[in-house]
Amino acid sequence: MIPADSLAFLQTSDLAKVLNAVADSKAFQQVVKAKPDFSALQDIQLAVAVTGFETSEKQLTEENSILHFRPHFVAIAATHAWNWQARDFTENKLGEFINNVYGGEVVLDSGDKNGGTYYTWTAKDGRKAFAFVQNSLIFFGNDESAIEKCLAVERGEGDNILKHRTFADGADNVLASGFISTDGVSQVANLIGVSTAMNAGENEDVKGFIAQVIPPILRGAIKEVSWTAAKREQEIEDRLTITTDPQASTVFNETLVPAGSDSQVLMQYVPADAFSTTRYDLKDAQIAWRSVLLVAQKYSDPLGGRILGGFSGNLFEPYGIANPEIFLSGVASNIVTAKIDAEGEKPVVIAAVKDIEKVKKSFVADLKPQKDEPNTWKSEDGELTAVIADNIVIAGDSEAVAKALDAKQSGNNISKSDVYKPFMESKAVAVTIGRDAEIAGKIAEVLAEKKSDDAETATVYLTETRFNQNGIERRTVSDFGLIGSIIEQFEESN
Repeated sequence: MIPADSLAFLQTSDLAKVLNAVADSKAFQQVVKAKPDFSALQDIQLAVAVTGFETSEKQLTEENSILHFRPHFVAIAATHAWNWQARDFTENKLGEFINNVYGGEVVLDSGDKNGGTYYTWTAKDGRKAFAFVQNSLIFFGNDESAIEKCLAVERGEGDNILKHRTFADGADNVLASGFISTDGVSQVANLIGVSTAMNAGENEDVKGFIAQVIPPILRGAIKEVSWTAAKREQEIEDRLTITTDPQASTVFNETLVPAGSDSQVLMQYVPADAFSTTRYDLKDAQIAWRSVLLVAQKYSDPLGGRILGGFSGNLFEPYGIANPEIFLSGVASNIVTAKIDAEGEKPVVIAAVKDIEKVKKSFVADLKPQKDEPNTWKSEDGELTAVIADNIVIAGDSEAVAKALDAKQSGNNISKSDVYKPFMESKAVAVTIGRDAEIAGKIAEVLAEKKSDDAETATVYLTETRFNQNGIERRTVSDFGLIGSIIEQFEESN
């Protein structure tokens, strides 16, 4: 019943199975009083489609405004219940949810239509939500036309998504699956461009450049995104397949190649309490960097491509590096980056040195050699530090560099922890391991009752990125997966 031209789509064949996979997590059980019972949702099928995006702007002052992005969506639940039960759920449970989301005092109108019962909820500010109950089916969304389109597909008056796609439903412990279509990528690219620009600091020129350049790169390079979530013991494995343009795929497949080298020495500099750590294993890091830039420039306009070439070096400045080309040509195949704070404002890069003169030449001009500290460079404001010790360069935020050196000296680093074993053994081009201290508590507030208001526990996630002839493969193993991130959005503060 989902239209073939939907921009994005998520589906599961058993809602209880999905929620139980989240609730079975040790992290979830550590923060709740009791595991909730989802048996009432067993075998309920749920599909959610995004049919469009609506953009609006709220002017705050003459110079500032807020952009709002609102997806038009429709959700279909096959409840396998009696019609009166489906109507009771819609009027009460779903109605209560909508009333809470819209801030209370929502007005409900209902009536019979097209062989079913139609519902319209209207908020005080004019926002509307719609539902249609037909036998055991519940259609729900914020766009009345999207529901009508699904009903037309059900009547055979339009194509559904199965005409061009298949889904791994129920196979190999699959919990849920979905995709973003080519047209969906095009529209999501605009949202990513604006979102990235908003988080790019205070410089308006930089923000404007990012918002202008990122969307055409994504639209040109990425053709489609597909996703599956599967249960793996007490964890959830998300697999994201990003199909890229054939030319981009060829370049990435030939240049973003793992070297298979050992990074054990570098890991001794990563503090055991680092919030996230990424290891890049590249046969030729300089060529890999050039290929990423060339692909990005290919899908930009000529002016944007030229600016991108100059602007790209700014990505390395938080590490005290002004010239990434020279830096990458002066270090070995393994490069490790880490963030010691939850906000990611204290980064450090660690790499084995092949050519010490090139590495030193790559530093920002503000990094000056210290007379009283051999092989140490510091900025005048004290915020950046670079150290070359035992043929290893450690550079970035001064506090992060100090913690990295202490991790090596004290032995309190990630190289000795079993938690990091999958990270250390990964053969992917890029692998990230990180911690999330809040998600368990937020999911618990949505699905159950917490042991206490401040009950929290940290969870660990691992993400691997690989490149092949078709595009990019990303595999993430975590306690809650993308499903948990979706549930988290229903937490009150979100």
